[in-house]
Amino acid sequence: MKAVVLEQYNELVYKDVPDPEIADDDVLVKVKACGICGSDVHGLDGSTGRRIPPLIMGHEASGVIAETGASVRGWKRGDRVTFDSTIYPLHDWYTLEGHYNLSDNREVLGVSPGTYIRNGAFAEYVAVPQHILYRIPDKVTYEQAAMVEPVAVALHAVNISLTKIGESCVIIGAGTIGGFIVQLLQMAGAFPIIAVDLNQTNLERAGQMGATSLFRPDDDMLADQVISLTHNRGADLVIEAVGSSVTVNLGISLLRKGGRIVLVGNIAPQVDIPLQKVVTGELQLLGSCAIRGEYATVLELLEQGKIITDPFISAIVPLSDAAMWFQKLRNNRGGLNKVILVP
Repeated sequence: MKAVVLEQYNELVYKDVPDPEIADDDVLVKVKACGICGSDVHGLDGSTGRRIPPLIMGHEASGVIAETGASVRGWKRGDRVTFDSTIYPLHDWYTLEGHYNLSDNREVLGVSPGTYIRNGAFAEYVAVPQHILYRIPDKVTYEQAAMVEPVAVALHAVNISLTKIGESCVIIGAGTIGGFIVQLLQMAGAFPIIAVDLNQTNLERAGQMGATSLFRPDDDMLADQVISLTHNRGADLVIEAVGSSVTVNLGISLLRKGGRIVLVGNIAPQVDIPLQKVVTGELQLLGSCAIRGEYATVLELLEQGKIITDPFISAIVPLSDAAMWFQKLRNNRGGLNKVILVP
């Protein structure tokens, strides 16, 4: 089969590779669409440490079942499917407690952190276990289904936040994940919804998705504006979807006393925080890791048209052109957002 292989850092090669072998509990999926995640772009140069070459990246995908393993039940050739990005053991303690995203032995598609290699979906075929499969509704396209993973990440963060109707919320980073968080917070009844981003295109889209106020993080009046919009207290909730010391600290600074911040972005492995403000303000810092069963809900929301994905898709391009589009995303001079590769 053809695949895009990270041969070494900063070198993507479109080449022939062996078809994946499937275990008894696996299915072989013929990939129809696979999105380029920001983590893939950052993994290209090795900065994340989680994509050690050689590796086939890609975890935001959809396709059709081409083959089933001997133990597979309830799935057949021709079924339209998408799948979780996390491959988790079924009998791990965390899985049994309902937290499969925290399982000790979980693996992520298209990731190679040094302890395992799990080739992903920047390829014509990918092998996945049957327990992470989800059926694509008839009204949902393959391209929309390839967006389920980032929407599910956003939904997990909103679920973690325990947002209440009428709570004031700030979203820092209004790209793909942040933009979906805006939509979901509106559905949850949050108000006001304040989006913060350096990119004007992201801000304008966040406004279309339901954000009631839009700001750049370098706006000198940002803190005063948030205070004014939140009854002179500060935000009840901040969801941070970037993952740097600067943005995490900005989020903490915009919270009211007793407020909470959900950390979704994790570009930087370590950040500094203002400990005294956290302690004396009794702030809650919550981490949100990946997905925990939100796929089915997201697929229903897509089917009903309650979540909109098309404004986030910048281009749908051939898999063979992946290297060029990775560089465009890396430079990001054209305001690109999600690029979907089609084998």
